[in-house]
Amino acid sequence: MNAQTEFVSVAGPAGVLEVAIDRPPGDARGAAVIAHPHPLHGGTLTNKVVQTLARACVQSSWTAVRFNFRGVGQSEGAYDEGRGELDDLLAVTTALAPTGPLCLAGFSFGAFVTSHAAARLLETRDIDRLVLVGTAASRFHVAPIAAELHDRTLIVHGEQDDTVPLSSVMDWARPQSLPVLVVPGGGHFFHGQLPLLRDLALRHLRA
Repeated sequence: MNAQTEFVSVAGPAGVLEVAIDRPPGDARGAAVIAHPHPLHGGTLTNKVVQTLARACVQSSWTAVRFNFRGVGQSEGAYDEGRGELDDLLAVTTALAPTGPLCLAGFSFGAFVTSHAAARLLETRDIDRLVLVGTAASRFHVAPIAAELHDRTLIVHGEQDDTVPLSSVMDWARPQSLPVLVVPGGGHFFHGQLPLLRDLALRHLRA
């Protein structure tokens, strides 16, 4: 993301995982682990939406932790339809954010994986913030969000998303009475609207 980005390796369940860390200038309020979109469709830790979320986290005094799922970039292993990728996310969190305030964020396939990570982690620790963008509800079984996390959760979706229809996200959110913030005219990758996405994430992370 910038010249100060630190690249490290973390031991994952299928081999080494490539991780990028961006730190705020002052004391960090906690760590934000951010998951990228689909590994088989060009998703990496350098995705523009993922970088936008990382930037918002850093500007909100969170340490932003991006990583490549297994089989992507320098991460070892092979695509595992979300099962192994959940294990990857949990391994990165355990290694780099084992204690303290935690934010989880994900985009598209990454949002699907993040939903399951939130459900798993909530069994043993608190989650301060949850951010799901372009949640892939039409393609995967997205986990419901625990009621106690609703006021700490931001769901953002583009009105004109032609990769994941808004209706599928509403169908997932409706039984939970979980609010969805809709960006008018927004597509899946928020072309031309990344500054708006960053500002929405900033507002949530700073609240």
